Amino acid sequence: MAASGLNGQNFAFVGYLPQDAGERQTRIRELEALALRTGQTQLFIETPYRNVALLQALVQTLQHNTRLAVARGLTLATAHVRSETVKSWRTRAQSATDERLPAVFAIGR
Repeated sequence: MAASGLNGQNFAFVGYLPQDAGERQTRIRELEALALRTGQTQLFIETPYRNVALLQALVQTLQHNTRLAVARGLTLATAHVRSETVKSWRTRAQSATDERLPAVFAIGR
């Protein structure tokens, strides 16, 4: 949480998001609305082989000013955390995920 720059005093871990694209998009919008309304950071995970698909769904679905953080390989010496607005994610290469490494995703303001 500290490395993400998001609210570490008020957060919720919501586990996995739905696999179905439509249901996942609906859930992303619900979590974003909650995060923006309450200031509560929303944390979730995905299996490594679906990290890229989840990141793409987040970047396509979230509002441009929402902050999105992706932390991967947190238990490794090569751990990486990237936290930026969705607008920044859209304009840069989306290389913050790896299909071999576990990742934690967080959204907030």
